[in-house]
Amino acid sequence: MAGGMHRGSSRPSLGERAADSGVVPPPAPDVPRPGPREAGAGRHCWVHAPPGAEGTVPGLLVEWRQHSGGWQGRVAYAVPGPHGAVLVEAWLPAGSLQQR
Repeated sequence: MAGGMHRGSSRPSLGERAADSGVVPPPAPDVPRPGPREAGAGRHCWVHAPPGAEGTVPGLLVEWRQHSGGWQGRVAYAVPGPHGAVLVEAWLPAGSLQQR
C-alpha cells in the first residue's frame, strides 16, 4: 500500500474520512463496572493435603463459610491430570489452608 504509513500526504486519514462520512456510530453498550473488591476475596493460600494431590499446593481462596463442623474455605488449585494440569474448586476445612 503506497504511502499508507507516511505522514504529510494530501489525503485525509481514515479517522477523518469516517468522521466526515455522516454515519453515526451506534452508542457504546452499558457495561457494568466491577464493584469494589471485598477484603479477603481472592487471596493466595497454601492447600495442605488436598484431594487429588500430595503434599502442599498453591491455591486461591475465594470465600469463607461457617459449616456445622467449623469454618471452610472455597479454594481453587491445580492438580496433575493424565493430560496436564486440572483445576479443582472445593470447600476445604480451614485447617487445610494457610495464608501465603
